[in-house]
Amino acid sequence: MITGGVITLSDKGSRGEREDISGREVIDMLAGLDIRVADYDIVPDEKEIIKKKLIEYTDTRRLDLVVTTGGTGVSPRDVTPDATLEVIERQLPGMAEAMRAESMKKTPHAMISRAVVGIRGQSLIINLPGSPKGARENLAVILPALKHTIEKIQGDKSDCGG
Repeated sequence: MITGGVITLSDKGSRGEREDISGREVIDMLAGLDIRVADYDIVPDEKEIIKKKLIEYTDTRRLDLVVTTGGTGVSPRDVTPDATLEVIERQLPGMAEAMRAESMKKTPHAMISRAVVGIRGQSLIINLPGSPKGARENLAVILPALKHTIEKIQGDKSDCGG
């Protein structure tokens, strides 16, 4: 079974001033794919804290999948992609591009998403928007490829054709 972690990036959420709907939506969607969410945290929009949490989830807890929600835009406090880029070893731009392309069909605001998808060790890290609707829609786009991607990251040598 694939193990996952969800990290919500929200200053207000981390202080208990806002309910985290997006993180819960992501957890529910992953459960529908038989991905066991082993860890879930809400942390403030602070790059060093985000980096530390991503490294903890991938290197220490050795989760197969880490999904973040929030902090992917252009506001001064939106630093999730910056933190992610500093900890990943390889990017998967096709997944990020697919999320943006599908979102553009619904809102022109999708073009300002800076969401990143990448690999650290044997873990896949995915940045999603912070809104529940945006998180749901973006994750739905890449769900069909998640299991295969994680299998490949972890060394599956079978052919990718199909």
